[in-house]
Amino acid sequence: MMRMLRERLGRLLGRRPVSMQVAALCLDPGTGRVLLITSRGSGRWIIPKGWPMTGRTLAEAALQEAWEEAGVRTDRPLRELGSYRYRKKQDRGFGIPVEARIFAVEVSGLADKFPEAGQRRRRWFAPAQAADLVEEPELKALLRRLPAPATA
Repeated sequence: MMRMLRERLGRLLGRRPVSMQVAALCLDPGTGRVLLITSRGSGRWIIPKGWPMTGRTLAEAALQEAWEEAGVRTDRPLRELGSYRYRKKQDRGFGIPVEARIFAVEVSGLADKFPEAGQRRRRWFAPAQAADLVEEPELKALLRRLPAPATA
């Protein structure tokens, strides 16, 4: 009830509603490590994410983003882990509120050639280390709740 009132008040005051994205938390099923990639703009560490896609489920869209941005392949079903909110920076210098719904992807392989291979770096991290590297507080918290890797 209170959330609905806050949202209505925000719209009356000109606040933009929250947009939704999908994100892929790519995990090594053998070690529990997390795959992070760099953003194209600032080069900071992130997880693959993007907008929902017409004709695809949210999980399918998250997997497509993991492929395009990190060359991730899997043969296992995805499961939704939760979500996090952040402000997506726009070209005009302001940010829009976005809620990213996170899907766990158990990686079965990484391709050397993928659509954004020349635009990003990718690297495996222990969940606690990955949490230290990402900026978004809710994503940090989710990463810290993951079990420590079996081997580093």
